Amino acid sequence: QVRLVESGGGSVQAGGSLRLSCVSSPVIDSCMGWFRQTPGNQREGVAAIYAGGARTIYENSAKDRFTISQDNGKNTVYLQMNNLKPEDTAMYYCAAGTLQACNVWYASGPDRGTRFGYWGQGTQVTVSS
Repeated sequence: QVRLVESGGGSVQAGGSLRLSCVSSPVIDSCMGWFRQTPGNQREGVAAIYAGGARTIYENSAKDRFTISQDNGKNTVYLQMNNLKPEDTAMYYCAAGTLQACNVWYASGPDRGTRFGYWGQGTQVTVSS
């Protein structure tokens, strides 16, 4: 049984930063992703990382502001979020999937979340203007 636990969410003003963490148990040797969702809207992908951190994937909304990274020694995946905007306000979820989840990230489009089989409970990020 895979368990993912997120932390690091909170409330910040626009332009601020947060670092989200996701601890996995056991270690995920494939693909890890961050997603976000607001009430009434579809969950959207933010970024993903291949096991070992050799390759990373970003959605346009995250490019140049967010950085996904992995600390294999701590079984942890991070999402460093800088220059936060009010539109970044959402519940952020960590997810784990097979390598295919990363391989078809862009091709999967809005349904990319279905490629991930394990999810954390989420951590809330609120950005005020």
